[in-house]
Amino acid sequence: MNAKTSILYVDDEENNLNSFRAHFRKEYEVYTATSASDALEVLGKNEIHIIISDQRMPQTTGVEFLEKTIEKYPDSMRLLITAYSDLDTVIEAINRGQINKFIQKPWDWEKLSLAIENCAISYKSKIELRQKNAQLQKLNDELNKFVYSVSHDIRSPLMSILGVINLSKTSKKSKEIEHYFDLINMCVHRLDVFIINVIDYYKNANAGEIKNKIDFKNLATSVIDTLKNIDPAVVFEPEVEQRGEFTGDLFRLEVILKNLVSNAIKYQNPANEEPHSIQLKINANEKEACLVVTDNGIGVPQEHLENIFKMFFRTGGLNQKQGSGIGLYIVKEAVEKIKGSIAVESTPYKGTSFKIVIPNQN
Repeated sequence: MNAKTSILYVDDEENNLNSFRAHFRKEYEVYTATSASDALEVLGKNEIHIIISDQRMPQTTGVEFLEKTIEKYPDSMRLLITAYSDLDTVIEAINRGQINKFIQKPWDWEKLSLAIENCAISYKSKIELRQKNAQLQKLNDELNKFVYSVSHDIRSPLMSILGVINLSKTSKKSKEIEHYFDLINMCVHRLDVFIINVIDYYKNANAGEIKNKIDFKNLATSVIDTLKNIDPAVVFEPEVEQRGEFTGDLFRLEVILKNLVSNAIKYQNPANEEPHSIQLKINANEKEACLVVTDNGIGVPQEHLENIFKMFFRTGGLNQKQGSGIGLYIVKEAVEKIKGSIAVESTPYKGTSFKIVIPNQN
């Protein structure tokens, strides 16, 4: 844990609380309480990692108090301080899962320190295990969805190509055959884009973070040059300002910008009398870089904005062209890999703007 481990110690003897606080305050964030009710109030206001209680207290015993904390604070580690005469009670409490460790009175500072340290390690391991399990569950869910959707999205254009080929065999008119070849070309291009997205998804998921010196002007030029032939009528408006050296992950930055710009090209507004334009603004300094991609396209309905970064989500509705549903998911994952943030604003039939902020890794 990056922050200090927090400890709540409950004891009706003030002297014990004072000596405990004095001994551990530099190493841990220490909270104290003289009763179970005061302790529950502290728990309600603070995130407590380790709860320590004396067994013999008026009104409520330590075991009774710690038992009350299990349901609401299941992650916290519980340590009981008790006299030798209460060992039977302690053993029963351990067996019932009410406490993780116990220390006998009068305690030995070295043993108490070791017990607290072990509790801190156990707490950290428990949280890390839960996070890893959640990540594994997420990956498993995504993999199941990924396999199904990839199979469907690869098969669809292939079936279209086969259908067009069969139609072309029955035609003897050169213009019709030329039209069929155009359809085949469109399907192959769609399939190629999808396969590129799959490759980017794999690389982004498996590659470690690579640090490069970034020249944002060159990056913007490279992305635009790569994509401008998709539609020569699109007007690009790059605006780059970089102050000082910037270190980042060039591969993921390219993936982010290529996906955002290609999306902006794809979802044009056919009713717009103005030329379709894409603004690419980059402002980088010694602390961070802000990248904004804005278009005057068809936009995204407000009810879909919170879902557009989900794998294989397709908006339908306003969008006459359907993408693979993986591009923006890759963008979000890539941004998170480089510890950045992404936000989107969109107005139907007016355009969409994506804003990415990433830290300088210098």
